[in-house]
Amino acid sequence: MTPSTKHHQSAPQDPQGSTSYTSQATHQLWTVTSGDLIQRRQRLEPPAPNAEPGAAVKVVIDPTRQYQMWEGAGAAITDSSASLLMHSTNAEQRHTILEEMFSPTQGGFSSVRISIGSCDFSSQKYYSYDDLPEGVGTDGNLDYFSIGTGEPGAPDATKDLKNVIPVLQEIMAINPAVKVMASPWSPPAWMKTNRKFEGDGRLRLGEFCGNGYRRQDTIDYVYAQYFVKFIAAYASYGIPIASVTMQNEPGNSPQWPMAIWTPEELTKWGSEYLRPCLDETFPDVEIYFGDDGLRFFQRPVSDYMTPAQAQCFAGVAFHTYSGLPKWVLNGTRQFPGWKACMSERRCMLDETVDEASHVMFGEIGTGLVRNNVGLINLWNIALDEQGFPSYAKTRGRRGVITIDSATGKVKRNLEYFMLRNFGQDVRPGSRRVASTSYTGDGRHGGLGSVAFIEPDGRGFAGFLYNPTGEPIEAALTFAGEGAAWRHVTVPAYGTVTFHLSDSPINVSETPADDDFKIIYTPHPADDHDERIF
Repeated sequence: MTPSTKHHQSAPQDPQGSTSYTSQATHQLWTVTSGDLIQRRQRLEPPAPNAEPGAAVKVVIDPTRQYQMWEGAGAAITDSSASLLMHSTNAEQRHTILEEMFSPTQGGFSSVRISIGSCDFSSQKYYSYDDLPEGVGTDGNLDYFSIGTGEPGAPDATKDLKNVIPVLQEIMAINPAVKVMASPWSPPAWMKTNRKFEGDGRLRLGEFCGNGYRRQDTIDYVYAQYFVKFIAAYASYGIPIASVTMQNEPGNSPQWPMAIWTPEELTKWGSEYLRPCLDETFPDVEIYFGDDGLRFFQRPVSDYMTPAQAQCFAGVAFHTYSGLPKWVLNGTRQFPGWKACMSERRCMLDETVDEASHVMFGEIGTGLVRNNVGLINLWNIALDEQGFPSYAKTRGRRGVITIDSATGKVKRNLEYFMLRNFGQDVRPGSRRVASTSYTGDGRHGGLGSVAFIEPDGRGFAGFLYNPTGEPIEAALTFAGEGAAWRHVTVPAYGTVTFHLSDSPINVSETPADDDFKIIYTPHPADDHDERIF
């Protein structure tokens, strides 16, 4: 799929008024990562420009055609992930791995996603922030609201204060600009039609929960205030919430915390209740629409949302588990100014090298980014050697990193290297630019590419992805340089990254993995995860 021209931006200019290119870039970093991870961001000697492309596959980077802004990449800090970091690592181990991932001078991860209340990946019994004592049926004033008790990380701390808050505080100390996206899996049980966290209950839209019939007595309004109180509570611990979604997977009904919404219900509640309540208190907090698999977007969002309602949302969020390529466009190209993010994708486990690489490097890192996605969040940032903990006893998962539950040792998985390709080399605020690509979806066809120009226009970054089982020789050049081809070999199912800039760049290296035994269980045959393209 080709990018829409309506998103073009003018090329940045240097102080002298001429477009900045890279023929004489002061700093360069080229790395190679193979799909089998035998090569893991291994350094390459910067290729010298050559006048002839020869038989190599030609890739032209053209900064005169610019698209979405890049906001960053990261993964979810679930209670499961946070509990491993808090209790299976010591303070030194925890800080070392968090700094490795989130420091702008190392891995450069710049985004996290958290749940508002419990999700399936929790080390604790399911909870909301407004659990009522027996005999209390409603709480229209949210008098029982609490994100937890105790000091963050203390042995007697509860709910978010036990694991998630202290880990996020440490991350924010390392990189205060990390974006935090928050999503609810379920409202408090008393707000739902089935009166419990689990299953396919719905928010009691239009019902009253106060002593009266005012707007503020409706469940709709009180649930919006629930978001406001959550954001304020996190701010009090030094953790700003950058964005929220209204419901994780609103079309899904598993046996863990969840709630069902139609797209029309989300549109109405988000525009009439959540956005106005946020505007009174936290107007800078963005709302992303959807937060579901591509099947949620079989209809264009403009079918059930007016342009005025669309102004209440920053953009659209996808989960990339199943669906058709064209459904991406039903979200990304509906309203001017809308952004797009990938808010969830589970990490690979027992997939073959080619399948895992196609999903991470291909479909997500290449296909979705070339379709205007500017923010990526994978699922659990860390799970243990068995793919746990999970209060839902969900099997067949792994994290971006694997932490040995007994020793705190760490192994870095394929997903880590996809995120690091972006985090280390692509500065937030960069813009994607046109680049030659021979794959429309990231898994079929030939060599794929994504490329970015830095915010000041003085450098480029990006990567090439090889979706085939044989190495591909590529020749890369930049518009304005003429025949100045840089030759690189992209390994099977692997990437070659490039970062060329007049400004200093991040040249840190990925540490070696620790050695410990992995004993993952396979995922069930009826798992809902499928490839998207």
